[in-house]
Formats: sequence, C-alpha cells, structure tokens
Amino acid sequence: MTLDNQIRWIYKPLLFVAALLPLVRLLAGALEVLGQSLGADPINELQDVLGKWALNFLLITLCVTPLRRIAGVNALVRFRRMLGLFAFAYASLHFLVYLLLDQSLDLATLIEDVLERPYITIGFAALVLLVPLAITSTNRMMRWLGRRWQILHRLAYLIAVLGVWHYYWQVKADVREPLVYAGILAVLLGYRFLMWARRTHGRGTVLRAGRGHRHEAA
Repeated sequence: MTLDNQIRWIYKPLLFVAALLPLVRLLAGALEVLGQSLGADPINELQDVLGKWALNFLLITLCVTPLRRIAGVNALVRFRRMLGLFAFAYASLHFLVYLLLDQSLDLATLIEDVLERPYITIGFAALVLLVPLAITSTNRMMRWLGRRWQILHRLAYLIAVLGVWHYYWQVKADVREPLVYAGILAVLLGYRFLMWARRTHGRGTVLRAGRGHRHEAA
C-alpha cells in the first residue's frame, strides 16, 4: 500500500475518530452513560471542554508546518485541513452551547454580552474570523484564491491569539492553564518570526549578491 493510500484509508480515518472522542465523551456525560457525568454545572462544563478542544485543535494545526520542516515529514500537511476544520467545529459547538443552552437563544442578551463583556467580544471575533478559513479550506478555493489563500489563512495566528486571550480573561482565578496555551502559542509565533526573518535575510543576501555581480560586470 502506498503512503497516499495509507494516509487516505488508515491515518485520516484514525485521526477523524480520535478527534471525535472528546465530543463522544461529552455526549456520554450529558446522557450519564458509560460512567460519565458533566458534574454540577453541565452547561459550563460543556462550554469549557468544547472551548479547550477548539484551542487544542487550532494550536495543533499551527504545529503542522514547524513539525513538517523540523522532522522533514511533508505528509503531515495532509492532516492540516482536517485539524483546522475540527478547530472550527469545536469552536462553533462552544458558541452554540452558549447561545442555545446558556442564553436560551436570547439574541438581545447575546448582543449585549458581545458588546459589553470583553472576553465574549474577543471570543466571538475569533469565531467570526474562523468562518472564512473554514469556507476556503477546499482544494477548489485554494486554486481560485491562489497566493491570496496563504495570506488569508495566516489569520489562524491572530485567531489563536484571540482564543488564548478569550480563555485567559474568562478564567477568574487559576490562570495556569491559559498561560500554558499562551506559552505554546508564543513558541509557535517565535518560530514563525524566525522563519520570516531567515527568508527576509536570504532575499536580501541574494539581492546584494546580484548587485555585486552587476557592478563587477560593469
């Protein structure tokens, strides 16, 4: 079996099933089966777990490119789309639990919260920015957008910043876990900056070398 077939028929289905496990566990807790429970505040538990997994998948998605370059495993890119879509799915469910169960579909209260509670404003902004990334995740959209696709999908870093910020402001006392997410994101942003600086320096070196050759020829 070729690597392409292994990815298509084995690794991607395994990743899909693994990515659904947190949701299955939450459903089991909601139904109180398989020894699972959502505790004394099930709505808050649903929101917290879904929000954390949205962040988890978003940060894992951002890890794909550094891991591909460091490990030299180009096939990792084949999983990035699925990971990103799961980040969007869990973020959407996180918002829907807030809208349907916490706010009982009260749009007036929702608008008031978005405008007056900063951590909800930031979280809502992150979700809105995720929408165009999910819509343009198909091969057809990639071909249609061309280079603009890469520029658009760099929003994932801004979305991650907003997501971590949303989580940090939401936590009222123990901020250790949000700070762990912030640390991971800082490493990813630092790596991205180093790659940008290296490319910029490389282009500058090539340009200077080209000018030097022209001067010598003259």
